[in-house]
Amino acid sequence: MIWKWLGALLIFPVQMVYLMVKAAVCMVLPPRLRDLSGENVLITGGGRGIGRHLAREFAKRGARKIILWGRTEKCLKETTEEIRLMGTECHYFVCDVGNREEVYRQAKAVREKVGDITILVNNAAVVHGKSLMDSDDDALLKSQHINTLGQFWFLPRMLELQNGHIVCLNSVLALSAIPGAIDYCTSKASSFAFMESLTLGLLDCPGVNATTVLPFHTSTEMFQGMRIRFPNLFPPLKPETVARRTVEAVQMNQAFLLLPWTMHVLVILKSILPQAALEEIHKFSGSYTCMNTFKGRT
Repeated sequence: MIWKWLGALLIFPVQMVYLMVKAAVCMVLPPRLRDLSGENVLITGGGRGIGRHLAREFAKRGARKIILWGRTEKCLKETTEEIRLMGTECHYFVCDVGNREEVYRQAKAVREKVGDITILVNNAAVVHGKSLMDSDDDALLKSQHINTLGQFWFLPRMLELQNGHIVCLNSVLALSAIPGAIDYCTSKASSFAFMESLTLGLLDCPGVNATTVLPFHTSTEMFQGMRIRFPNLFPPLKPETVARRTVEAVQMNQAFLLLPWTMHVLVILKSILPQAALEEIHKFSGSYTCMNTFKGRT
């Protein structure tokens, strides 16, 4: 028993070095991208913003069918028509992912019309832009239902078929919260914990994978009015960039993606700096008051 334990102890650091070298090589060499031609992709919040760009990107990269879910039929219809003009089969369903009964009903309709979903992109999200004292119960619950629970709905069927990919469009605010968006930050942190646990749990489930994307502030109408102190130093991401990098991460089976890469520095700083220093960084960068001018879409 002791020899087995010692053997494992010696092999472990070798494995760590191998995996780090492998990751470094993959960063330099062109990655081998997964073929999407047989995939049925469902995108929640697919009518506008990042969701619309995701639909374009999946269509451009050869996805077989694209299904859009959202609450605004006008936006869903416009995006569907655009994707069809690109030559990709596309369907839309009006669905509030915060309503469990409606999700189950529309999930059944999707399966009957287009077959099983093989890639689920959980992009739908809401933000109310209020402090804790100004937030009401309904707003907090709505954020949790839409921003967090969307990861659950199609997973059992994917596990049954041993084929699928869960994609979560999260936010860097899951790792570093800000005042004035307590509902959003809380729900995104919960969603990140779920995806982190799911990613590890899927190690014993061949054929089913997970990707979590954590982008910095993106220039969509959702966070319209949000202001940071140095916009030239930390410019908002373009939604088409987030969409492109997300689909690439799916094709490379990348578990976690921080956008831009400089957000890795944030993770390191949070691990080593005292709380007082982190608070000063928030004040200096303007993130402490960035939601004071918020007037985005909820």
